[in-house]
Amino acid sequence: MRAAYRRLVKTCHPDQFQDPQRQKAAQEQLLQLNLAYEAATADLNDVNMIDPFHLEAYGKTTVNYNRDVEIFPVLAAMFRMIQGECPYKSPTDMGVNMAGFAIVDDAVCQEASRMEILRRYYTGCVERAKGQADECVVRKLELVMQQAGVTPDICPAVAASLEKAEATGKPAGAMVLPDGSVVTGRTSPLLGASAALLLNALKKMAGIDHKLDLIPPSVIEPISAMKTGCLGHRNPRLHSDEVLIALAISGLTNPLAAMVQAQLKNLRGCEAHFSVIISEEDAKLYKRLGINVSCEAKYEVKSLYHK
Repeated sequence: MRAAYRRLVKTCHPDQFQDPQRQKAAQEQLLQLNLAYEAATADLNDVNMIDPFHLEAYGKTTVNYNRDVEIFPVLAAMFRMIQGECPYKSPTDMGVNMAGFAIVDDAVCQEASRMEILRRYYTGCVERAKGQADECVVRKLELVMQQAGVTPDICPAVAASLEKAEATGKPAGAMVLPDGSVVTGRTSPLLGASAALLLNALKKMAGIDHKLDLIPPSVIEPISAMKTGCLGHRNPRLHSDEVLIALAISGLTNPLAAMVQAQLKNLRGCEAHFSVIISEEDAKLYKRLGINVSCEAKYEVKSLYHK
């Protein structure tokens, strides 16, 4: 990530251009890039500082991150020991900044950056709730959001999941599908919110009525009974991976279930948001499917201990 950031910075740096208009455009792009990097590294305590090596070598003021500046003498010494000389005169020189020429649609890249900033914010809030991050990480991400003009409104799944949770009084989730439509899912006695949302999204993409049961209760109930009766689980509801296994079994006798399975590959790149922190199993499955997930920093149940 840091290497990619360096390559992009060199491309976007205003010193690369002579035309004033291109310099101004590069400055704006550099600002967006710095915001995205700060959001991605909020927990690393990076700070911007003037690159003294670049200033000494070229007489030009450039900005780099403190860790890059601090480690550069070590890297330069390693190069000299290995090949007799260091090919770089400063951290800013280090192959940085050519990848930006590969950007063919800046608007798309900026939209993706804003969505990533929002996801990083929710991740920071969840990690704070779990005791894995401190308050300063969240505060830094909030500042990045303010600078980039990012609010939860840019992701329709956020409002949809919270509205569904309020209307049903149950944990809920929402997903933005490739066509821009939004589907929701809520916790039920047999399915968790993430499993229900996944099924509803697949039904929508396959053109199947969401009220139709692709997996009959006669299939789900024995699995739930085994979880609680034999495996020691307190929660009888099926996780997302368990639902997909049940769906695959149903597909042997139900053509509609088989049709829904074929839509799994089309979920890649979708945005999903949940009104509560989902389980690690569900989060990992969504990630394997390529779905971008965020959660409110709230547990489904109040307890002194959470996994």
